[in-house]
Amino acid sequence: MLVALQTVTAIVVAIAMALPVAHALELPGKMRLQKEHYLAMQPIYYPGFTYAGFSEPLGLLLLLILLFLVPLGSTVFWLDLASFIALLAVHASYWLFTHPVNNFWLKDFQLKGFGRSFFGIGKRVDSSQADWTDLRDRWEYSHLIRAALGSASFALLIVSLAL
Repeated sequence: MLVALQTVTAIVVAIAMALPVAHALELPGKMRLQKEHYLAMQPIYYPGFTYAGFSEPLGLLLLLILLFLVPLGSTVFWLDLASFIALLAVHASYWLFTHPVNNFWLKDFQLKGFGRSFFGIGKRVDSSQADWTDLRDRWEYSHLIRAALGSASFALLIVSLAL
Protein backbone atom coordinates (compact mmCIF):
# COMPACT_ATOMS: atom_id res chain seq x y z
CA MET A 1 0.00 0.00 0.00
CA LEU A 2 2.84 2.42 0.81
CA VAL A 3 4.40 1.90 -2.62
CA ALA A 4 1.05 2.61 -4.31
CA LEU A 5 0.63 5.81 -2.29
CA GLN A 6 4.19 6.89 -3.09
CA THR A 7 3.59 6.25 -6.79
CA VAL A 8 0.33 8.21 -6.87
CA THR A 9 1.97 11.02 -4.88
CA ALA A 10 4.86 11.18 -7.35
CA ILE A 11 2.43 11.43 -10.29
CA VAL A 12 0.39 14.18 -8.62
CA VAL A 13 3.49 16.16 -7.62
CA ALA A 14 4.81 15.76 -11.18
CA ILE A 15 1.62 17.35 -12.51
CA ALA A 16 1.90 20.15 -9.93
CA MET A 17 5.48 20.74 -11.11
CA ALA A 18 4.63 20.53 -14.82
CA LEU A 19 2.16 23.42 -14.84
CA PRO A 20 4.53 26.19 -13.72
CA VAL A 21 7.36 24.61 -15.76
CA ALA A 22 5.15 24.92 -18.85
CA HIS A 23 4.56 28.59 -18.09
CA ALA A 24 8.26 29.16 -17.42
CA LEU A 25 9.17 27.65 -20.79
CA GLU A 26 6.84 30.10 -22.51
CA LEU A 27 8.44 33.12 -20.85
CA PRO A 28 11.01 34.05 -23.52
CA GLY A 29 8.42 34.11 -26.28
CA LYS A 30 5.71 35.81 -24.26
CA MET A 31 8.04 38.60 -23.15
CA ARG A 32 8.33 39.64 -26.81
CA LEU A 33 4.57 40.04 -27.29
CA GLN A 34 2.90 43.41 -27.63
CA LYS A 35 0.23 44.30 -25.07
CA GLU A 36 -2.81 43.38 -27.19
CA HIS A 37 -1.37 39.96 -28.11
CA TYR A 38 -0.26 39.20 -24.56
CA LEU A 39 -3.65 40.14 -23.10
CA ALA A 40 -5.42 38.09 -25.77
CA MET A 41 -3.33 35.03 -24.83
CA GLN A 42 -3.83 35.08 -21.07
CA PRO A 43 -7.41 33.71 -20.99
CA ILE A 44 -6.50 30.64 -23.09
CA TYR A 45 -4.97 28.97 -20.03
CA TYR A 46 -8.36 28.57 -18.40
CA PRO A 47 -9.98 26.17 -17.63
CA GLY A 48 -7.27 23.56 -18.30
CA PHE A 49 -4.66 24.94 -15.94
CA THR A 50 -7.36 25.66 -13.36
CA TYR A 51 -8.49 22.04 -13.20
CA ALA A 52 -4.96 20.64 -13.25
CA GLY A 53 -4.17 23.08 -10.43
CA PHE A 54 -5.96 20.67 -8.10
CA SER A 55 -2.70 18.74 -8.15
CA GLU A 56 -1.11 21.24 -5.74
CA PRO A 57 -3.48 20.82 -2.77
CA LEU A 58 -3.88 17.11 -3.56
CA GLY A 59 -0.09 16.69 -3.64
CA LEU A 60 0.18 18.46 -0.29
CA LEU A 61 -2.42 16.14 1.21
CA LEU A 62 -0.72 13.03 -0.18
CA LEU A 63 2.70 14.17 1.04
CA LEU A 64 1.24 14.84 4.48
CA ILE A 65 -0.21 11.31 4.58
CA LEU A 66 3.19 9.93 3.54
CA LEU A 67 4.83 11.81 6.40
CA PHE A 68 2.63 9.88 8.84
CA LEU A 69 3.45 6.55 7.22
CA VAL A 70 7.23 6.71 6.90
CA PRO A 71 9.53 6.31 9.94
CA LEU A 72 9.84 9.58 11.85
CA GLY A 73 13.33 11.03 11.64
CA SER A 74 14.43 8.73 8.81
CA THR A 75 16.11 10.07 5.68
CA VAL A 76 12.90 9.32 3.76
CA PHE A 77 10.92 11.35 6.31
CA TRP A 78 13.19 14.39 5.96
CA LEU A 79 13.16 14.20 2.17
CA ASP A 80 9.37 13.90 2.13
CA LEU A 81 9.11 16.80 4.59
CA ALA A 82 11.35 18.95 2.40
CA SER A 83 9.24 17.97 -0.63
CA PHE A 84 6.10 18.98 1.28
CA ILE A 85 7.61 22.35 2.26
CA ALA A 86 8.71 23.06 -1.33
CA LEU A 87 5.25 22.19 -2.67
CA LEU A 88 3.66 24.31 0.05
CA ALA A 89 5.85 27.21 -1.13
CA VAL A 90 4.67 26.58 -4.72
CA HIS A 91 1.07 26.79 -3.56
CA ALA A 92 1.64 29.85 -1.34
CA SER A 93 3.42 31.71 -4.14
CA TYR A 94 0.42 31.11 -6.38
CA TRP A 95 -1.95 32.75 -3.90
CA LEU A 96 0.44 35.58 -3.03
CA PHE A 97 1.78 36.53 -6.45
CA THR A 98 0.01 34.79 -9.32
CA HIS A 99 -3.66 34.66 -8.33
CA PRO A 100 -4.18 38.42 -7.84
CA VAL A 101 -2.80 38.99 -11.35
CA ASN A 102 -4.96 36.17 -12.75
CA ASN A 103 -7.97 37.97 -11.30
CA PHE A 104 -6.87 41.13 -13.11
CA TRP A 105 -6.31 39.35 -16.46
CA LEU A 106 -9.73 37.73 -16.21
CA LYS A 107 -11.71 40.75 -15.03
CA ASP A 108 -13.49 41.13 -18.39
CA PHE A 109 -13.60 37.41 -19.25
CA GLN A 110 -16.92 35.63 -18.76
CA LEU A 111 -16.09 32.66 -16.54
CA LYS A 112 -18.68 30.05 -15.63
CA GLY A 113 -19.11 27.45 -12.92
CA PHE A 114 -16.08 26.53 -10.86
CA GLY A 115 -13.76 28.95 -12.68
CA ARG A 116 -16.01 31.87 -11.78
CA SER A 117 -16.00 30.88 -8.11
CA PHE A 118 -12.28 30.11 -8.03
CA PHE A 119 -11.17 33.36 -9.61
CA GLY A 120 -13.55 35.29 -7.41
CA ILE A 121 -11.43 34.33 -4.39
CA GLY A 122 -9.05 36.92 -3.00
CA LYS A 123 -8.25 40.38 -4.05
CA ARG A 124 -7.56 41.66 -7.51
CA VAL A 125 -4.68 43.91 -8.44
CA ASP A 126 -5.85 47.54 -8.43
CA SER A 127 -6.36 48.36 -12.10
CA SER A 128 -5.90 52.10 -11.54
CA GLN A 129 -2.30 51.50 -10.42
CA ALA A 130 -1.49 48.60 -12.72
CA ASP A 131 0.96 48.87 -15.58
CA TRP A 132 0.47 45.88 -17.84
CA THR A 133 4.23 45.21 -18.11
CA ASP A 134 4.56 45.14 -14.31
CA LEU A 135 1.67 42.67 -14.13
CA ARG A 136 3.12 40.59 -16.96
CA ASP A 137 6.50 40.47 -15.23
CA ARG A 138 4.94 39.55 -11.88
CA TRP A 139 2.89 36.78 -13.47
CA GLU A 140 5.70 35.40 -15.62
CA TYR A 141 8.43 35.52 -12.96
CA SER A 142 6.11 34.07 -10.31
CA HIS A 143 5.93 31.01 -12.54
CA LEU A 144 9.72 30.80 -12.71
CA ILE A 145 9.80 30.70 -8.92
CA ARG A 146 6.97 28.17 -8.83
CA ALA A 147 8.74 26.03 -11.45
CA ALA A 148 11.96 25.95 -9.42
CA LEU A 149 10.12 25.10 -6.20
CA GLY A 150 7.94 22.48 -7.91
CA SER A 151 11.00 20.87 -9.49
CA ALA A 152 12.69 20.78 -6.10
CA SER A 153 9.61 19.19 -4.53
CA PHE A 154 9.45 16.53 -7.23
CA ALA A 155 13.19 15.80 -7.11
CA LEU A 156 13.17 15.44 -3.31
CA LEU A 157 10.22 13.07 -3.51
CA ILE A 158 11.87 10.95 -6.21
CA VAL A 159 15.07 10.69 -4.18
CA SER A 160 13.05 9.60 -1.13
CA LEU A 161 11.34 6.91 -3.24
CA ALA A 162 14.71 5.59 -4.37
CA LEU A 163 15.80 4.91 -0.76
